[in-house]
Formats: sequence, C-alpha cells, structure tokens
Amino acid sequence: MTAPGSGMAAPMVAVAVPLLLLGAAAAHAGCGYQSCPPTRPDLLNVHLVPHTHDDVGWLKTVEQYFYGVRNEVQHAGVQYILDSVVAQLVAEPARRFIYAEVAFLARWWQLQDEATRDTVRQLVEQGRLELVGGGWSMADEAVTHYSAGLEQLGLGRRFLRHALGPCALPRLAWQIDPFGHSRQSAATFAQMGYDGLFLGRVDHQDKAQRERRRELELLWRTSGSLWSPSSDLFTGILPNVYNPPPGFCWDQLCSDPPVVDGDSEENNVASIVSTFLDVATKQAERYRTNHIIMTMGSDFHYENANLWFKNMDKLIAHVNAQQANGSRVHVLYSTPSCYLWELHQANLSWSLKMDDFFPYSDGPHQFWTGYFTSRPALKRYERLSNNFLQICSQLEALAGPAARDGPYGPGDSSVLREAVAVAQHHDAVTGTEKQHVANDYAKQLAIGWEKCQLLVSNALSSLSGTKEAFTFCNSLNISVCPLTEASSHFLVLLYNPLGRRVSWPIRLPVRGVSYTVTDPRGQPVPSEVVPVSIITHGLRGNAVGATQELLFQASAPALGFSTFTVTRSPHGHPRVPPVQPPVLPQPWDIHNEHLRVLFDPLTGHLKEIQNLAKNISLPVFQSYYWYNASVGNDESSQASGAYIFRPNSSEPIPVSVSKQISTSFVQNTLVQEVHQTFSSWCSQVVRLYAGQPYVELEWTVGPIPVEDGWGKEIISRFQTPLQTQARFYTDSNGRQILERRRDHRPTWNLSQTEPVAGNYYPVTSRIFIKDKKVQLTVLTDRSQGGSSISDGSLELMVHRRLLYDDNRGVEEPLLEPGTDGKGVVVRGRHLLLLDTVQAAADGHRLWAQELFMAPYPVLAPGGGPSYRAEQRGLREFSALRRELPPSIHLLTLAPGEAGTLLLRLEHQFERGESRNSSQPVTIDLLDLFSAFTITSVQEMNLGGDQPLDAISRLVWTPATGPAQSRPVAKLDPRRVTLQPMDIRTFLVHYEGPGAALGAL
Repeated sequence: MTAPGSGMAAPMVAVAVPLLLLGAAAAHAGCGYQSCPPTRPDLLNVHLVPHTHDDVGWLKTVEQYFYGVRNEVQHAGVQYILDSVVAQLVAEPARRFIYAEVAFLARWWQLQDEATRDTVRQLVEQGRLELVGGGWSMADEAVTHYSAGLEQLGLGRRFLRHALGPCALPRLAWQIDPFGHSRQSAATFAQMGYDGLFLGRVDHQDKAQRERRRELELLWRTSGSLWSPSSDLFTGILPNVYNPPPGFCWDQLCSDPPVVDGDSEENNVASIVSTFLDVATKQAERYRTNHIIMTMGSDFHYENANLWFKNMDKLIAHVNAQQANGSRVHVLYSTPSCYLWELHQANLSWSLKMDDFFPYSDGPHQFWTGYFTSRPALKRYERLSNNFLQICSQLEALAGPAARDGPYGPGDSSVLREAVAVAQHHDAVTGTEKQHVANDYAKQLAIGWEKCQLLVSNALSSLSGTKEAFTFCNSLNISVCPLTEASSHFLVLLYNPLGRRVSWPIRLPVRGVSYTVTDPRGQPVPSEVVPVSIITHGLRGNAVGATQELLFQASAPALGFSTFTVTRSPHGHPRVPPVQPPVLPQPWDIHNEHLRVLFDPLTGHLKEIQNLAKNISLPVFQSYYWYNASVGNDESSQASGAYIFRPNSSEPIPVSVSKQISTSFVQNTLVQEVHQTFSSWCSQVVRLYAGQPYVELEWTVGPIPVEDGWGKEIISRFQTPLQTQARFYTDSNGRQILERRRDHRPTWNLSQTEPVAGNYYPVTSRIFIKDKKVQLTVLTDRSQGGSSISDGSLELMVHRRLLYDDNRGVEEPLLEPGTDGKGVVVRGRHLLLLDTVQAAADGHRLWAQELFMAPYPVLAPGGGPSYRAEQRGLREFSALRRELPPSIHLLTLAPGEAGTLLLRLEHQFERGESRNSSQPVTIDLLDLFSAFTITSVQEMNLGGDQPLDAISRLVWTPATGPAQSRPVAKLDPRRVTLQPMDIRTFLVHYEGPGAALGAL
C-alpha cells in the first residue's frame, strides 16, 4: 500500500530460448550467502534491490489483483508481473529480484508448465530470485494474534519448500508496509531462524533521530524472557519506506525520465549519474558501513519488467564507469540477504532496542492508530475463524483420513487455512481496504468455514461413533438457531481445543419454558430459561425468533468433547424471570462466589467491583463516549479515517444524553445481569456467571448515527482512583506484555502533537492498569485500540464510523453501510479481572487464552445411527492422558506430512510475572496423548519446516556486549522442558488414526 493473454505465455516463450544463460550464473554456485555478487571493500557499495510490493487485497480483491481486472480502480495484474520478471531474469544473469507474497506466487505457480517451473527453481537455487518474508501474505503486526501469524507464515513457507526446494526458504523477514512493528512478531521471526528483518515504516520522529545518530540499523531484543542471542534480531530501517529514490522510478506507473545514453539530444546520462551519486553519498551519511541499500520498485511494479531492468542496467554501467574518473561508488544488483551479509561481515556492535515500533506516525497529527479498531466486525470474524481453524486442524489430526472423507462429504481445512492467512494481510484484518474488498475477505472466510464444518462433522462422527445430523448455529450471537428453537429434544456437543478442562456457559434460543439437561453420564445439569433481550430482538431484523434462551454451564475435557442432552419438560412451569428494575434506594449489585459488582442507583452506571476472596474493593465508573472525528483544522488538514485516528477534541462526548441510563435486571442461580441502555444505538449487559471470576461486559454498538455530519469513534472508558503514574500495559499480538507511558517513547524523544491518538496502542487481547497493590485488567475478544488518557483511567475503542477519507490511498470513507445501508451493528465482549498485582497474571493469562481458543458447540437432533456396526456411541472423549499444567498451552496440533503430526507446546507466562506459573515445566511427550501412540519425535524450528539442530543464524553483537549463546540440547521426548515464553515445535511420528496419510 502506497498513498497518492494467459499467465503462461510470456515465461514459456522467454524461457525456451536463453536456458544457456542460466548456466552462466553458476559462477555463484548454490543458494544462500555464497550466491551473493562480489562487492568492492574500498568503495561505497550501493545494493539495488529490484522488488514489487503486491498487496493481497486492498483497493481490489485478491482475484482482481492477480488477474489484472478492474484496472479503472488500480492498474495492477500480478500474473503479468511474475511472467515479466522471470523472462527478464533469464535474459541477463546479473539481474536479481525478490518476491514476498506467497499467496500470489502459489496461484501463479499452478498456471505454469514444468519447463517454467524448472526455470524458476534454477533462479532460486542460484540466488537470483530470492523469496523474502515467506508468509502467505505480508501480515499486519498490530491487530494480528500470534497464533494466526504462525499459521500464515507456516503456510507460505511450506509452499516454498515443497514447490521450489530448500533454497526458497527465506533468510530474512521483509515487513516493508505494515503500519508499525510489534515485539512479538519480531520474536516469531527470530525463533523461525531468520537472520534479519527489514522495515519500511517507522515513526517520522523516530526515523529522523535515528538518521542523526546513524542508528537506522539496530539489534532488536525481541523478548525479555527468552535467552539472548537466540531472541535477538538484526533490524534494518529502509531509507525510502520501500520506494526507489526520487527520480529513479522506471516503472510504467511512474513518470521519471528513462536513462537516455544514445546519440541524442535527450541524452541525460551525466545528469542521471550525478544525481544518483549525490543521492548515494547523502544516504551513506545516515548509515554506518560502506554498504547501502536502495529498494527499486513499489506497489505492483514490474508488470513490464523490461522498463525497470533496462534502465537499471544502464544506471549500473554508467555509474560504475565513473570509477575510472575517481568515483568511490560501486553499484550492483543485490538482494536484502546479500546486503545483510555485508553488514554482518563489518563486525560492528549495534544499538539495542527492547520495546516496539508503535504507534506509527508519518507526520505531525498523523497517527495511524485508527486501524487498531477499524471494521470491528471483520476483526471479530477473523479471530473466530482462526479459533475454528485450530479446532478443525486438531480434529483432522485426531480422526485422520476419516475427517477428510466421511459420511458428510469431503472435508477440507486448506480453504479456511488460506482464507485466514490472507486475512492477516496488512490491509485486511486492519480494516484499511475498500468496502467491496472487506466483503470479499469475509466471503472467503465463510467458504472456508463451510469446508471445515464438513470436516468437523466427519471427525466428530468418527470419534463419537454416531452419525448425527450435526448442525452449526452460526448466529448464536443474536440468539438464532433453528434446531433448538424448533426441537423438544436435541444434543449439544461441546468441543474443547485447550489442554485443560473448561467450564463454558451455553446459551441457546428456545421456545419452551422449562428444560432438563443431562451430562455425558446422564446426571442432571442445572439450567435456567432467561428472556432474550429487547436489543437482541432488534438485531434479528425481520426474523421473529425465540423469546427465551436456555442457559446451562457445560464442562468439556482437555482436547476433547462432552455431549449434553436437552429435553423440553412437558408440563414445566414458567421459569422466565421478569425483567424488572431493582427497588430503590438499596445499592444495586450482582454477585457470585468470587465477585460483587455495584451500580449507582441514581444513574444506573457501574460504580464498584469487589474481589471477595482477596478482600479488594475498587471504585470503577464505566460508560460509553464518542470522539468527534476531525475533518482537518488550522493545525493540520489531516482527517480521521480508516488508518488515522484524529479526534477534534481531547474530551469525548457521552453517548447518553442523560446522566441516568435505562437499566433492568435478570437474576437466577446461574447468572446475574444488569442490562444498560445508553442510547438507541449503544447498550450493554453486565453479566456474572456462577463460578466465574470475571465480570463480562457484552456491548452492542451501532448503527452509529452520522446524519448530523459528524463521524464518531466510540469508546468504553473505565475510571478508577488507581495511582498509575502515566503507565498502562498492553499485549503484543496476544502474547508478550509491554509497559506504555503516556506521551513517552522508550528509545527516542517524542514531540507530542495528538494527546489522545498519539497515546493509543494496539490491544490484541488485553490492557491493564495497576498501582502497587491492585490491577484492573480488561480482556478483549478482538483487536482494538486502547489507552490510558489520564491516571487511573483505561479506554478501548469498540467501533468507528467516519465521513471522510484520510488520504492514505483508499479514497473512500470508513462508512460501513451494512446490509441495510444504515450502518453496521457490532456486538462484543470485554472481560474485567480485578486482582492483586502479584496474582493478576495467573488470571489474565489463562482467561485470555480461553477467550481466544474458545470451546465450540455443535448441535444435533439425536438418535443418529452408529458410525460402525455394533459400535457404541461415545459421549465424552479426551485425546490427552492427563491435562496440561495451567502454564502450558497446546498451541498447534495439525496433520503434517505422511505419518506425522505437527505439535507446538508453549509456556504462556513471561519470566517473573507469576510466582508459581513462571517456573519451568517439564512434559513427557510420549505419555501425553491417549488418542494415538507417539513412535518418534524430532524437534523443529518454530515454522515446523526445518530440524532445530539444522538452524544456524548469524550472530550479532549488541552495543552492550556479546551474549552467551546456549547450545541446542539433545531432545529427550520424555523430559521436554519449557521455560517461560518458550514455544517448542515437534514433528511427531505416531500410530493411530491417520498415521498413514498426512495433509499439510
């Protein structure tokens, strides 16, 4: 993203003639650093890196970009780019090119004949076509969860290894367009085995100060828990984001003059060379070695690659010819890894960075913090989709071939896997695409869900031993499920993807007034029937739907399922409690055995939370507000938009025009609720389930009214008396926790121009504030922007609707009209945890993981036949012999290649954040699973595509002095120890379902 024939024909013709030229490149035999071109140690070496940046959706859909349609929106056709580049690389052995977006490469690859594929493999093996990054897409780093990030990297790398061979596996990360960079993403790259990372976008103030200090290249310590240097990642900030130097853009999309070196009055060689030497010299002043890098390309460049390469050929020849006249500049075709190798050879020490690169601003008043929340419905759908993908992968691994070929039809996890991978793109889940592209992302996810639901049905049928008519109720968030509404008898199968038993509230729409629920052993389960709220009724549109919900608490074993039977009572008495306001003037409160929540009887607002076990009481006022979106002013013309958050005032406006909000109560033995209405378009349910140590806030916002001409950015704000000293804490991609300080950056001096937007940070899973004793944590069910604008306060932006574009290329406002044209309604949840500072991590770590990897209910009418003749049905199942310890999370269980499973275990606590849970944990892998028998184990890199003992990374020296590396210990599968924040990845050979057939 940069602001303001057939796919076979070209390469087939080009490759057929100059195959002998490929052999000329054999002088640089082998891939890797040994394939790099020679440089001149006595000169300034300018590494020209030809590249294209191909967004996997932005102004056009993925399909439209690949095939080159809808060029009236944007001229771009990726198939032609790859055709043209391959032909030009074959034509001249000195030329090089890099490519990043595997989603497009994989699609193009399917269209090529074997001759073209062989040619591409040769180019890769010679180091002339280098794959960088390796992800299915160039993922965003602010709003993506680390689990989905691993999925899309693994998918891309697997394709590269299978299609192009081991030389195609990237040696460096290439994150040139994401709008800020996270510590956890960098940690992922380091643990994948990458030698370095190159960035395009960093804050303009940060970059300017780094230029003055010559610290545009640095060493990033990506974890405070993992050992150095294994967690250190060399990081380079590119000079021109990812564009060529001004005046040297030779694509058909550019207007810079070509190099004219013939006998012509247009001859401009002297001017071009002089300008280039001046640019190179000035750039070198900002870097530390006699090597500099120039990115020669931009968005969807090289559709006619001859334009670029012909002019770069001339530039290289004429600039290098000046060496005979005393020039000290040497220009060459290169790649980022070859440039990285030269920096490593310089044997310097590098400044150390411990934090991250958020928030990003490209100018005064221009903070890219709006996209932390933009398109909140898509953000939730992406999060749910990865949750379901993990369930789908686990069941595929547990049931084997029966999951892919069963009684419900062909199951396929690859469709959802690819859709989730595309959704990680930095113009997808970010919400920074055009509306029709956002619709297409959601459509592709929905298609993937359908394929995975077939697989899940097949797997559950095989594992449970019954062929039930499984039903997936995709609209339970608005209490719609035809089966439960129409049936007097049905089954609820709850699948739990976590490595520990969970208890999960089940809420299903029903038309009866009394039901009995029994567990897998036939024992009764307490249940209640509660009314469907008026707000939920309104969300259904024309659908009438049930007026009640059946509520019960379901328990499911680790990595397994439990089946519950629900039967309507024939003569049940009405048990639906009336929705009534409490009696004044008594304090309003709801409570369970863990918590008490008090409300102001005069206003109806939340006013206090009490942790009963810890004897903690904290005044908490919570309400909804909206920032008036700026349309530009005298200070700056910058408007708030899909990328940019810029309120026109630091003081938000209350959503409720009255100090008193409308409230009603629901109370029974299983749940206590306070329903709050702030306006016709903003409401909330404050909920306490029996036995659960958190307060649930279920918010419903939208359609946001904009008829008054004001764009609105909606926040939920919590105000407490905590003395927080300008500090608050947010997560990094759902994993690490980083301290934030208002109006402060840890590694550079900030001149603040936006006191609200400039203090917003991405909140992928949690945000908290604390004093020396008490911590208030809010968990989110999707990525949102959040901050603490004043001491003791905490806020999260839940929705936004804007009337103006922010001039970053999308060229349409973030209006989100919805299906009815009136605007999107969004529903979500915040979980509030109140605890001591010492014990807080023990709570928020586990509950955040449960919120992300949530159990999933599947329904059936019951009475289905046996899966196999004379097979007894299984009503409860666990694939584990015993639960995993609380600090250990089963991150990945998926089919690998033939006869293998891919297994990832992670320690989900950071070093020192919990007295008990931050300790090392040892697991016996061979005795972990009951569903299959492990016969051998090989430890792999984080990507699961290379043996861990085969990984050899470049070691860099920080300015603080070298760190002591640890050798890779010999694996003992009976004693696998995980240190805090460890993720250990294994390729497992096994006996059991599916051992003869892999999938990934």
